Amino acid sequence: MAVTGDELEGMLRGASLRVTRPRLAVLGAVADRPHADTNSIIGRVRDELGDVSSQAVYDVLHALTAAGLLRRIQPEGSVARYERRIGDNHHHVVCRTCGAIADVDCATGHTPCLTASDDHGFVIDEAEVIYWGVCPSCQTSRQTTPSEGAFHVDE
Repeated sequence: MAVTGDELEGMLRGASLRVTRPRLAVLGAVADRPHADTNSIIGRVRDELGDVSSQAVYDVLHALTAAGLLRRIQPEGSVARYERRIGDNHHHVVCRTCGAIADVDCATGHTPCLTASDDHGFVIDEAEVIYWGVCPSCQTSRQTTPSEGAFHVDE
């Protein structure tokens, strides 16, 4: 479901941020494409607004993340990615082959991952769990295209 301009403006005002065209464009880009990387967001914002500097988009991403309107994730070996799904302590599954990312809810209970076996005195408010594997598309590709190093028998 697409987010309307009025909803985006409401999000900014609710976070006590000024409503600006770059902020609206960045929020809209991330809302339309969860787990978008910075270059994708920059491209989308430029498509919408014309000539916008990369630094301006980085600044907006930083401000929106600091205000709690976006969540920044960076799986090992990946560039930073952004999403609008915030506040529910969900996790991610990442494809080792193509880098696709999908959301994963906590396995059981409300937030079982926030109960550490030893919190060392910390007050834990977030846990980051990343599951790694191979997505369905890459699995299909592997089945139809021999992978490097695979054993083949010539008939």
